[in-house]
Amino acid sequence: MTIRNVRTLTRRAALATVAITGALVLAACGGDNDNAGGGHTGHGSPASGSASATASASATAHNAQDVSFAQGMIPHHQQALEMAKLADGRASSAQVKDLASRIEKAQDPEIRTMTGWLTSWGEQVPMAGMDHSAHSGMSGMMSESDMTALKKATGKDFDTEFLSMMVDHHEGAVEMATAEKEKGQYGPAKTMADAIVTAQNAEIKEMKKLLGTD
Repeated sequence: MTIRNVRTLTRRAALATVAITGALVLAACGGDNDNAGGGHTGHGSPASGSASATASASATAHNAQDVSFAQGMIPHHQQALEMAKLADGRASSAQVKDLASRIEKAQDPEIRTMTGWLTSWGEQVPMAGMDHSAHSGMSGMMSESDMTALKKATGKDFDTEFLSMMVDHHEGAVEMATAEKEKGQYGPAKTMADAIVTAQNAEIKEMKKLLGTD
């Protein structure tokens, strides 16, 4: 073999070695980058998911008081609506009719909202039109005999009966809502309770004025 051939082979071997070394370096760098990127994503995703789950759980957290509030206030509101609907054909006072209309507009949406809460919590929802005697011990609830008397009344007698009964009914609702504000955990329920206290206290004052007892 000539000296020239030896030099040629030596140079080719050197070039091959450089090429292999370069490929290994690039592969190593690429692997490091992938691991770095993967590591960042891997650490970030679980942390983000955990934070989101915690925030979600916190936003929907509720306690027994929240359930009790919704399950009690739904039939309480339903009876108020039942009373308010009687005013249209029986009341003689335009002010009483207006008050009854406002009670309907305020409390019907609240019933739907509370029904949604109980459904999402997997709790029992009180049925509309149920016998209210089951809730006769609830603060402010009218008895069946009270409701029968109101249905029979007309004109000024109805106005007086309606206002007197609704004052008691509202005072019961305020008592229930105050308990929710103090002991509840679910933010939207506590917010609704606060709104009930404010609105119904104002209506109690209005009704007592109409009755001449304020």
